[in-house]
Amino acid sequence: MIMDKKSLSERDICTKFITPAVERSGWNKLTQLLEEVTFTDGKIYVRGKLTARGNQKRADYILYYKPNIPIAIIEAKDNKHSVRAGIQQALEYARILDIPCVFSSNGDGFLFHDRTEADENIETEIGLDAFPTPEHLWEKYKKYKGISTPSAEKIASQDYYFDGTNRKPRYYQQIAVNRTVEAIANGQDRILLVMATGTGKTYTAFQIIYRLWKSRSKKRILFLADRTALIDQTRKGDFKHFKDKMTIIKKKVVSNKDGKDELISNKKRGIDTEDKAYEVFLGLYQGLTNNEPGIEDAYKDFSPDFFDLIVIDECHRGSAKEDSSWREILSYFKNATHIGLTATPKETKETSNTEYFGDPVYTYSLKQGIDDGFLAPYRVVRIGLNVDAEGWRPDQGKTDKEGNVVEDRIYNRKDFDRNLVIDERTELVAKKLTEFLKGYDRFAKTIVFCVDIDHAERMRTAIARQNADLVADNYKYVIQITGDNDEGKRELDNFINPEEKYPVIATTSELMTTGVDAQTCKVIVLDANINSMTKFKQIIGRGTRINEEYGKLYFTILDFRNATDLFADKDFDGDPIRVKPVSQNEDLSFVVIEEEESTLTVLDEATGEEIKFEKVKIRYPDGSALGPTWVVKDSKTKRDKIYVNGVDVSVLVSREMYFDHHGKPITTSLKDHTKQVIKEQFSSLDNFLNRWNNSDRKEAIIAELQEQGIMVEALYDAVNKEVDLFDLICHVAFDQAPLTRKERANNVKKRNYFTKYGEQAKKVLEALLDKYADEGITNIEDIEVLRVNPFDEFGSPLEIINEFGSKEKYLLAVKELEIELYKSIG
Repeated sequence: MIMDKKSLSERDICTKFITPAVERSGWNKLTQLLEEVTFTDGKIYVRGKLTARGNQKRADYILYYKPNIPIAIIEAKDNKHSVRAGIQQALEYARILDIPCVFSSNGDGFLFHDRTEADENIETEIGLDAFPTPEHLWEKYKKYKGISTPSAEKIASQDYYFDGTNRKPRYYQQIAVNRTVEAIANGQDRILLVMATGTGKTYTAFQIIYRLWKSRSKKRILFLADRTALIDQTRKGDFKHFKDKMTIIKKKVVSNKDGKDELISNKKRGIDTEDKAYEVFLGLYQGLTNNEPGIEDAYKDFSPDFFDLIVIDECHRGSAKEDSSWREILSYFKNATHIGLTATPKETKETSNTEYFGDPVYTYSLKQGIDDGFLAPYRVVRIGLNVDAEGWRPDQGKTDKEGNVVEDRIYNRKDFDRNLVIDERTELVAKKLTEFLKGYDRFAKTIVFCVDIDHAERMRTAIARQNADLVADNYKYVIQITGDNDEGKRELDNFINPEEKYPVIATTSELMTTGVDAQTCKVIVLDANINSMTKFKQIIGRGTRINEEYGKLYFTILDFRNATDLFADKDFDGDPIRVKPVSQNEDLSFVVIEEEESTLTVLDEATGEEIKFEKVKIRYPDGSALGPTWVVKDSKTKRDKIYVNGVDVSVLVSREMYFDHHGKPITTSLKDHTKQVIKEQFSSLDNFLNRWNNSDRKEAIIAELQEQGIMVEALYDAVNKEVDLFDLICHVAFDQAPLTRKERANNVKKRNYFTKYGEQAKKVLEALLDKYADEGITNIEDIEVLRVNPFDEFGSPLEIINEFGSKEKYLLAVKELEIELYKSIG
């Protein structure tokens, strides 16, 4: 019997023709040939308080030379399609996955698109028996990646680390690791990786280091971070597999013969820092530099050529600035390969990551992470206060809380909580946050970002007053977590631990902007003026982690300072663009106007304010030192601020911001934006009606519209919650008068449509109509609806379906019911 290929499903074509053809060419089905590979989780859509996952991206086949080194992709179609039908989708996936060899097949043969070619050989058709071998496509991959020597090939083909579990790199981590290792194999010695907060930079760094270490191309490695918590987290987490080959380097504080604390270097303590037993070293910037007379920096305990590789975590911080003491460490070990990791590369007139490291070898942005479903999406609620929008001018003779007359001028958002404190403003912010949490979840982990420590302290008090009932149960309901507050810092681990209920709300200024892995943070409050894109991205990153076990799938930003205007900035989610001038003679944002031996006065050009600094030495709890350095003089005193009360503060406007599918704020009205998107999908009302009526499941159209950026729930709020999505679209895009779901259901009942069905089947259809009127079209399309009230009163789902004759006849009856519902659009 001759097989009719046209009758076979796509899966049958794969099983009977494509897979055997690939295997015959020498591909190992267990390790090299992976079918139906899902490489994203599916974007999370927020519908009010509910969430839903969008479609995952899935490739029919990915071919690997070695695990996690993908070199080819195949897109399959059934035999009703041509051999070329899947090539465009395959090329898109190949672009995302950084794969050079692309195939499309319908079971008759293959169309081979070779991304290493630029001539007429770029696309060729080949037979089923001519699929390339792994060795042939590996040669193509090496050409694509510029791997041209045996030593480079050895490094680029080094195995990943596998810990015996199912954990493996996500696709973007795989690309980041491969590109970095391949760049080093090809001789590049300064490398920048940009990966959004929450996307696993440390795990990525571990796999990079492991592969270079195992290939022996890099034998001694230094991992640098700027916080003790990050070093400890790295040592106990992803780097634990280095076991006894790993150590932490830093200076120690010991008591000398006079009983005073003294910093002692490793060499002075008799420790051989160049002990060959250790090959992976973890170091804290502050623990390696000192600047105290007579005590050599810890990093100088090592010879300049000791390290082959240095990985700099959060490289946008101290090491980005060429005159920083931290940069001295990199300059000292200049012969090593340097890899910079950051979510927010720093590009200002004074500081440039790309000047030092070069352009990123790979960027995985916040938008990509959200679109792929690996990062949590955000809702933004903007709350505008009257004094912020209009400014505040004191009445004549107005005195502050100490009885001093307040200077007569207009104070605005830049002044509040920095120069002038209005008690009522602080209380109102605390009140609006409390109102939001009462309507959402009073135990949702929340971070409130304030102007400074004093503001964070006052905000904690205000929030405690607004939530006196919960604070009475546990005073840790709201905690101030700032650099000067030891009690608060001790609670930081409890705040970020998903299993710990308290603290619930943390007020902070700078301490929690970076390096805080708050997996279950569901609310971020912005009550600080944020002008730095780097700082803004770091703050937003506190909410982007997903923890499905604890119900964290999205987060909400409450913005009191219009800080979320930065979402509209073209640089918010793009690659870093170097802005530092080549000349070093540009004006700085701070201009020195007076300098003495231990004090410094600068002019802040943004505000015109004179700020006094003093030179101090800072000792960290772990004994490491940073200093001497400049800090704001008398920063803990409150004498420079004006404190007033008795001011009328109110909410002018509170509204949710909406974002298009590119992640940019919608500046037109929601209706106008929706109309534009719908008309891009459906050229006319007739075109939409045909698509709607011919669709097997209306849910698919809804999902498609959501992926294009239509906020369905928000549209319901703007038009009418009682209308059908069908009417919503017809009304917004095509100016049709909408009918409510109940009106459509009643119209069907009036037409006496059910007479052709038996009595029991008629009752089922009437119940489906009522269900539609209450909940909408998508629920009646799901056969599972037959398990719930009132359908369970008619019998089991099987018994109900039998009333229609068969499952196919039941589904046909539902389809006909939908046609009746949408017979008329008026």
